[in-house]
Amino acid sequence: MHLKNKHKKNYDLDALSSTYPLLKEFVFTNKHNNKTIDFSKPKAVKAINTALLQHHYNITFWDFSNNNLCPPIPGRVDYIYYLSDLITNISKEITVLDIGTGATCIYPLLGNSIYNWSFIATDIDPNSIENAQEIIDKNKLNKHIVLRLQKEKSHILTNIIKENEQFTFSMCNPPFYKSAQEAEDVNLRKTKNLKLDSELRNFSGNANELWYKGGEKAFLHNYLYESTLYKSQFEWFTSLVSKKELIKDLKRSAKKLNIPTFKVIEMTQGNKISRIIAWKF
Repeated sequence: MHLKNKHKKNYDLDALSSTYPLLKEFVFTNKHNNKTIDFSKPKAVKAINTALLQHHYNITFWDFSNNNLCPPIPGRVDYIYYLSDLITNISKEITVLDIGTGATCIYPLLGNSIYNWSFIATDIDPNSIENAQEIIDKNKLNKHIVLRLQKEKSHILTNIIKENEQFTFSMCNPPFYKSAQEAEDVNLRKTKNLKLDSELRNFSGNANELWYKGGEKAFLHNYLYESTLYKSQFEWFTSLVSKKELIKDLKRSAKKLNIPTFKVIEMTQGNKISRIIAWKF
């Protein structure tokens, strides 16, 4: 994890339970005499991430449908810290575009709490926008986080960016799958492998959060192209990339689009390695 990430060590479950008492019912002592929770239980996962937000980031309200993705806070925080490394020489107020903020509005909440960044956050799902707005309202963050509905699902930046708006950077956790059916099939396999009740909140989120026609590859190539239409309005464009094999192709596309600066930043979280791509004109 990033050196600034405070979640590198084991969770202090006593402190977290003190802040968020609902977590207590999921805490138990394992055979190694360590306190832990069962991460295969969706309610436990949601409880510990809620506790982390309350304890470390002063987010007093954070709730969403059981059909939505529950983001793991440590990994989301890592993205925020790596982006801060890109802009160490920028002293003016930071404004961020969060693409696909989801019902949890997680990146704006964290970015504002840690660095006091301002956000415009987008999503294609009206229900997610409605839920995110409730979170913003109840945490009194309306001056810092503004939501916009992307009505054209094939677009990413188009129809969202207004003339003369300026952003420090964009950020995005892109959809993985090529169709809603593919997303649902993968989720069913995960549910079966983890022996979860199918009526419980799934880990993978709903179809709107996870698919784009053509999948992650098509989304990222479209994102690269649309960035050329707004190159004077952003210092940096960034995105997470789940599939390492996409990087080489994305570099080629960036070269064809005359994008002069293209970076790949690796993030290591335990045994998991993910990556951020960042480009600028």
